[in-house]
Amino acid sequence: MSEKKYNVAIAGATGAVGGAMLEVLKRRDFPINELRLLASERSVGKKLKFQGEEIAVQLLSEDAFEGIDIALFSAGATRSLDFAPAAAKAGAVVIDNSSAYRMDPEIPLVVPEVNPHAIADYKKHGIIANPNCSTIQMLVALKPILDKVGIKRLVISTYQAVSGSGAKAIEELDAQVKAYAAGDPLEASVYPHQIAFNCLPQIDSFLDNGYTKEEMKMVNETRKIFEDDSIGITATTVRVPVFYGHSESVNVETKHKITSAEVKELMASAPGVKLVDNPENGEYPLATACEGEFDTLVGRIREDDSIENGINLWVVSDNILKGAALNAVQIAETFIQNYK
Repeated sequence: MSEKKYNVAIAGATGAVGGAMLEVLKRRDFPINELRLLASERSVGKKLKFQGEEIAVQLLSEDAFEGIDIALFSAGATRSLDFAPAAAKAGAVVIDNSSAYRMDPEIPLVVPEVNPHAIADYKKHGIIANPNCSTIQMLVALKPILDKVGIKRLVISTYQAVSGSGAKAIEELDAQVKAYAAGDPLEASVYPHQIAFNCLPQIDSFLDNGYTKEEMKMVNETRKIFEDDSIGITATTVRVPVFYGHSESVNVETKHKITSAEVKELMASAPGVKLVDNPENGEYPLATACEGEFDTLVGRIREDDSIENGINLWVVSDNILKGAALNAVQIAETFIQNYK
């Protein structure tokens, strides 16, 4: 890590991901000179602790980024569109966690373990996009396979925690579980149906092709990050009654044959991956085991006998950390090491 210290701003500092960004910056000992916490008007003046110091939240505005080197955005797509260009104009490098810029062909979309070279394109607009949470964890696991034997097709099913929808969704699941135990009616407002003890095969809105926006994010972002539009990809994304941790079943058709033993060997040494694959002893990735974990957990690795070159993976990750805050901070670390 560079000995130089940087002025860092967090836009959306009072949200779940903003709070996780604070924690990740602390845990990874990011070289900070000044930390500026920004949020909407209702949070101005609120104090957040960072390394023993209480820092007052300031208003997120176009003139809030003077002197800032790195701006971490997790304030939603609308605010990113409104304020990220101003931050970049003020001289900050923006790392945006929203969907606002992900598919802009001139904005790099980065997972540091996968395509760190793409960061170099930040100079076009001063903005780097953080991918969707479900895409990030999958590509961390798939990159070693891609490099070794190539990927022809992906069939993906996700089982995504309610924390991916924000604090109100967490509260709704908690309230529904308590209401169910008490024999009271279950009320749903965040989701179109009850989420407690249920699975909802809808994340985000439906598109004309019958897929949801979340499903198409996984398709389009994967192709952009892997720089390969020829990969066949289909996804079904499901919201499940889990508080933290996204789980994914990923079926991979490779271009060349690879055995499950070879995939396990790749996963054991892959950056950002922890191999958890001892099913005989009940050891495999679990959502309850990934909370607070920086690594993406990979297990249940087995060959798909229904096709010539097929592998199945079970991939689990903390969606607030690697799926958002950690990936953004890792982008910042790679940036200051190689491009600042």
